Amino acid sequence: MEAEYINKLIGEEFLTWLWFKSEMNNGLFTLEGKTFALYFSGRIVVEGGEGESLEKTICSGEMSDLAEAKQGLKLGKKVTQARLKVEQDNLSWQLNVKAEDFSFSSFKTPKVDLKLEKGETNEGLFLEKMYLLEKCLSFFFCLFKEFISIRFNASWDQEQSQIVTWLNKTD
Repeated sequence: MEAEYINKLIGEEFLTWLWFKSEMNNGLFTLEGKTFALYFSGRIVVEGGEGESLEKTICSGEMSDLAEAKQGLKLGKKVTQARLKVEQDNLSWQLNVKAEDFSFSSFKTPKVDLKLEKGETNEGLFLEKMYLLEKCLSFFFCLFKEFISIRFNASWDQEQSQIVTWLNKTD
């Protein structure tokens, strides 16, 4: 198998698993001593087929339960893109993720106060922004590490069964 195909497959499985876990846990996660919330926030893309028979469903809407995307999963489509909202304490991030290469776009961090205090430099603002990016990415990578530990373990069959049950409850 080609590496790109394997990466895409793992990415699609990860985003599907993440959506399932987020809904089952009401968005709450505690991993590696970090407690945070993660929600699928208003936009998801599912695809199935190849070449000329490729079908893509894009669901969006802030108050949407993304039912069409779940229906697509039931029909064998895979999650290829998602908008995620991550929260911890009073901080909130929003980002889009592509399954094929884990690229992030529209990455919004909590606002950084641009007013410099006496003696502060722009470097401090930059470092604060980088800290906020790193913090959100650490949540994402903790989730991916958890997924990988399940995916390449004997418990994956049971996890897949729970995902199917979750999808069947969303009629």
